[in-house]
Amino acid sequence: MSLTRRVTASVIASTLIAAGLAGCGSDDDSGGDVTDVVIGADLTVGSTVDTAYARALQLKVEQLNASGELGKYRLVLRIQDNRADTTSSLRNIGTFADDSQVAAIISGSCGGCVVDASKTINDKRIPTIALAPGDDVSSPVASRRYIFKLGANPTDSAAALVAELKQTNKKRAALLYTDGLYGHDGDTAMRKSLEKGGITVTQSQTVRAAATDITQAVATLVADKPDALIAVTSPDQTALAATSARAANFGGGIYFDAGAAGDTFVPQAATTAMNNATMVFTQILAIDDVIATTPAKASRQQWFRDYTSRYGSYSGVASFAADAVDLIASAVAQVGGDRERIRDILETSQTDGLSGSIRLTPDNHSGLMPQSLTLLVVRSGRWRIAS
Repeated sequence: MSLTRRVTASVIASTLIAAGLAGCGSDDDSGGDVTDVVIGADLTVGSTVDTAYARALQLKVEQLNASGELGKYRLVLRIQDNRADTTSSLRNIGTFADDSQVAAIISGSCGGCVVDASKTINDKRIPTIALAPGDDVSSPVASRRYIFKLGANPTDSAAALVAELKQTNKKRAALLYTDGLYGHDGDTAMRKSLEKGGITVTQSQTVRAAATDITQAVATLVADKPDALIAVTSPDQTALAATSARAANFGGGIYFDAGAAGDTFVPQAATTAMNNATMVFTQILAIDDVIATTPAKASRQQWFRDYTSRYGSYSGVASFAADAVDLIASAVAQVGGDRERIRDILETSQTDGLSGSIRLTPDNHSGLMPQSLTLLVVRSGRWRIAS
């Protein structure tokens, strides 16, 4: 099925569940004076993370359109597949930018895609919110004027994990990380933070992002019995890392950075291996452990329920995509599809979002605040707030 095909909102929900990703929109003018404003999404078919993004984008667009908050404007979501290929992504982004109906772009998990397209994004002046991890996605700001990022920074994730390692008196740690922009940024950030914390890196191993067998790499890392195994991996490899470590009789702690966040429940086959594993992420993945003492927390609980009701389970990264839509929608409600004014509004946005506290400034285009990160731990097969 072509991702550029437009289908109605009622069709897209079932299509997303069945096929993972789809494109949607509407040319229906029955709304009278309603003006359609298009959000383009550059995502990767087959990616677990980008499937969650696509679902969240569609659900949030539907909710905002139904709420009446946008006045005379109606959001239309249009998704294109980049095949995790920078050339395809650049083509998609160029197509979006050349379409006057597209007010903004949301890019998915392919960090290299948005980095390689940064010049095009700036030259064509199309505001873009990137959901990929990696520091280079939104910095340096001088060459990322139209690019903003939602998601945990590797530096913040590393700082939170190392603070926990020091608190639990871990002295030696091994590092597993995926190749590519995210893995290398995470490895660099983790090494710096570990060194600063006085924790020795025993050794490190890199694995392909798409690898489905990482047994040998993990066995090598745990052979000399470090106190901790830290995995900077995709969500698909968290269970693989844990089961491989336990199969190698590793008895130390297993830790994941924020880029590893996936579903609330861990795979059943990995429940024992993942027990007591720790991850840095936002509270949304275990939001039912949180008492709704503020409107923001209540909104996060409602979003968790809405997403779970629609799709059957919750993916932690969904909140980043929903927050991206919210930020763009807030700007659209004020200035319609005016790209330059949308960019200016995004650059000074401050909100308590579904992910946590978001603050964007002219000097910092990465919005998620470090204090929005917390420690989660696996108990009885699901992620819980660590106590």
